[in-house]
Amino acid sequence: MTAPTAPAAGYLLLGADRIAYRSPVPGSLGGHRRSRIYGRLDCGAAARALARGGYAAHRVFFADEATAVRAGYRPCGVCLPDRYRDWKIGRAQAR
Repeated sequence: MTAPTAPAAGYLLLGADRIAYRSPVPGSLGGHRRSRIYGRLDCGAAARALARGGYAAHRVFFADEATAVRAGYRPCGVCLPDRYRDWKIGRAQAR
């Protein structure tokens, strides 16, 4: 069995500067541009939103979590509950 290859143009990922770039490697996390949330690619909440429609137009992908955070996105409360809790606590302490 052969390994999957990147599309000819590569994968479109979002950088920490929120500018899209092409990568030969697919993103490890997905996100939503309007709500600025990132999560796992197998997230049930994202799958349900995609099934309802409209979500895909605002979908973005990140190489890693550090990039998503630097781009100003927060963790998903459904698929990343521990990271979401930590983000929520940090936000409350900053007030």
